[in-house]
Amino acid sequence: MATPRARGELNIEPSVPVRFEFGRSQDVEALLPLMRDFYEFERLRFDESLLRTLLADLISDDSLGRLILFFSESELVGYMVLGFGFSLEFHGRDCFIDEFYVRPQWRSQGIGAAAIDFAVKLCRTLGIEAVHLEADYVNLRGHEFYKRLAFKDHERHLMTRWL
Repeated sequence: MATPRARGELNIEPSVPVRFEFGRSQDVEALLPLMRDFYEFERLRFDESLLRTLLADLISDDSLGRLILFFSESELVGYMVLGFGFSLEFHGRDCFIDEFYVRPQWRSQGIGAAAIDFAVKLCRTLGIEAVHLEADYVNLRGHEFYKRLAFKDHERHLMTRWL
């Protein structure tokens, strides 16, 4: 019998009030500065025009995934992008946490763990069998955080070919 933790039932309680909402088109302006910070931290190219288009696609088509925003009171403190796919290896529908960001001043308060818990519970309700994410090899703090939340390192490399 799988333990509650293995089934994704973490029931995280952050130390600050936080709520999660699905992103809407009217949220994009407030989201872009957080995305810019995330892209800078991850050393990714920030193309605002392209991101606006992709966010519009994601927000308008639930089959692609979800944009989840994290609020404490009325302040936007983080966000997560879930992308949905399908895998034989992982027994059907799966989800990739494509982007995950909590503003630095809001970290270490349980918001990130609660956001992962929210995403895992959402995925279970959608019939998704596995949730994946990636973390830089040098991000030891991130690796430990994800392991505490029951993610397993497959000791594989994520490889990409742009088309």
